[in-house]
Amino acid sequence: MFKRTSIVNKIHVTDVSLNSVFEIGDSWSIKPRANALAVQREFERFYGDEGDFDAYPIFTMPLPKALINEHINFTRVNDSSSIYVNKIDITSVSASGVLLIGSTKVIDAESRVKHIRQLQGDPNSDIGPSNNVNAKA
Repeated sequence: MFKRTSIVNKIHVTDVSLNSVFEIGDSWSIKPRANALAVQREFERFYGDEGDFDAYPIFTMPLPKALINEHINFTRVNDSSSIYVNKIDITSVSASGVLLIGSTKVIDAESRVKHIRQLQGDPNSDIGPSNNVNAKA
């Protein structure tokens, strides 16, 4: 395999969060995972016992794997043994995102998010002290 060197003059990253990866260098495998509950309420209320991922099947069900059986022909021309970049400016890498300067064999990122909306007057959403995100699936 043809080796190439990445040369970056300047990089600025503001935020890396929620099991994301910012890696400089080479690796064999990167497998970030993130689970999140995104609760939107018409009126802000926070309960201390919220956040049971086991209450939602989306966090435990197996993900289908893409079966790729298509043969692809391509030609690569590397005019230089180096990749030159002057400046990289990143605002955010989040929820199992990967920012890589280098090379890796496998990136297997997974982010699962359950969005919950609780609105006043919605018959399916009781906004009250007894309603927390663990109570509904």
